[in-house]
Amino acid sequence: MNRLKIAIQKKGRLSENSHKLLQECGIKFSNGTDVLKTCASNFPVDILFLRDDDIPQYVEQQVADIGILGENIVFEKNREVEILDQLGFAQCRLSLAIPKEELYTGPGWFMNKKIATSYPRLLTRYLAENNLTATIEEISGSVEIAPGIGLAEAVCDIVSSGSTLMTNGLKEVQVIMKSQAVVIASKDLDSEKRKILEKLLFRIRAVRNARENKYILLNAPLESLHDICKILPGMKSPTILPLEEKGWCSIHSVVKEDEFWERIDQLRNAGAQGILVIPIEKMIV
Repeated sequence: MNRLKIAIQKKGRLSENSHKLLQECGIKFSNGTDVLKTCASNFPVDILFLRDDDIPQYVEQQVADIGILGENIVFEKNREVEILDQLGFAQCRLSLAIPKEELYTGPGWFMNKKIATSYPRLLTRYLAENNLTATIEEISGSVEIAPGIGLAEAVCDIVSSGSTLMTNGLKEVQVIMKSQAVVIASKDLDSEKRKILEKLLFRIRAVRNARENKYILLNAPLESLHDICKILPGMKSPTILPLEEKGWCSIHSVVKEDEFWERIDQLRNAGAQGILVIPIEKMIV
């Protein structure tokens, strides 16, 4: 039987999130110390644990069929792969940073400067788009120490919270690109593997939709029903059930995570009471 080969990062936060995603998709597999490959016991996939920098090449060459990694790596490596979906986790940004005591005057500050980075392709593109000339010092790991040891005057690196930059006396001044985890695939998958992939993507999207939404139950007076339904449109429309108490009903609906608190305040102002908020395990749309 054909099996789909999935490449994920061997170590780090992205690796942990990828494990969690696959497990939430109902895929069972083991991952012992120093294991480079494992086979799922209940779904036709094999999982390869690799360096994230290597995943685009392995997917292009069909050593792996698909991969889960950051967009920043995909665009930096520039391999012939297909981005299938964004996953919503491992969000970060590729940014330029300079010593905190420097006065930043805009992109022109970087003209004729020396910039240390692990992302020379993306940095080169940014410089060209802004008609800037600079010397790129390509290094791997510990990019943020480069100005402190005299290797460069600025850095171009991945930023999440910015605490590492601050610790090394740097400040973020220019975002080059925003990134999150994505699913990439080989462009030459056979039809059987495509079918397995579609089943996997269906599960991934159900998990992602559940993470991005909350299930809402509330009680409301009938005179407020119209206003509350406008606030909670639901997937198609809210579910409305009569309560034993005359003049009241129960409303069930779904609200997006990023709109959650704003919608709750609107519901309370419209007369909703007894609001219950329930996480969704899976959501099929």
